[in-house]
Amino acid sequence: MRTVAVALVDDMPLFELAIAAEVFGPSRTDLADPWYELRFCAAKPETRTEFGFRHHASHGLETLKGADTVLVPALPYACVQTGQPMPANLVSAIREAAEAGARIVSLCTGAFALAAAGLLDGRRAATHWMYAATLGMLYPRVQVDASVLYVDDGRVLTSAGRSAGIDLCLHVVRGDLGAHVANEVARRMVLPAHRGGGQAQYVSATVPETDDAGLGPVLHWATRHLDQPLTVEQLARQAGVSPRTFVRRFHEATGTTPLQWLLDQRVLHARSLLESTDLPIGLIGERSGLGSAANLRRHFTLRLGTAPTDYRRAFRG
Repeated sequence: MRTVAVALVDDMPLFELAIAAEVFGPSRTDLADPWYELRFCAAKPETRTEFGFRHHASHGLETLKGADTVLVPALPYACVQTGQPMPANLVSAIREAAEAGARIVSLCTGAFALAAAGLLDGRRAATHWMYAATLGMLYPRVQVDASVLYVDDGRVLTSAGRSAGIDLCLHVVRGDLGAHVANEVARRMVLPAHRGGGQAQYVSATVPETDDAGLGPVLHWATRHLDQPLTVEQLARQAGVSPRTFVRRFHEATGTTPLQWLLDQRVLHARSLLESTDLPIGLIGERSGLGSAANLRRHFTLRLGTAPTDYRRAFRG
């Protein structure tokens, strides 16, 4: 799954395009060799993005069909705000790529193009919460979920708006190359801790009124003590605030609860240990803080849809 083809059209927002370029573009053969091959594809050699930036595409839209992964960034705002038809050649190229076996990924309003191509019929899908109702109205066969950061439905993946596109792209890297590679890419991009797809979008919370500058060190401390029985009281004490204040600030910053975040981090750490070590399942359960082998299997299977031993075998195979 190394070839990533990004579909470009005139007037598309710049942010989501930059996400795809940053995650998949730079050669990181020190992390995985071969790394991804990024291709920019458009109907014409030069496209004009939001704010007048111009981008040269070295491939035509027809080459989407030969890619392992097709990524559709956000569509022009006019396509989702005023009902302006989206480019028909883009929709047909996406459909043909899917029929040829490509994995299809959309960021933000890119989901509208996937829906137009019929790829989201009967599927659960994410998009920016501001446009979720519009997507559901235009394409009633799509199961729009406005509450999550991204949805992985196997060969079709969709994300919510803006920064959620980063979460989905790192999720793709994590699935292709392993948790340790995705974590290092995130670290190089100076990103916060991993956010799972089920976390809430920031629908009503704009900028938190409280200063959560002390939250980062606490999260870093927690990830180094996952094997210990951490509690909200301990984390709050580490942050120097009351448990009630800590929970409120934590939810404002992450969209989830401290205990849910800890569970996600423990599963993520277990995943990394399964990929990089030969430790027995029981010991991985202890080191990740999930406890027994049975508890590890339960949480791992609930979140990833596969047992730890099967995941290790598939990853190494």
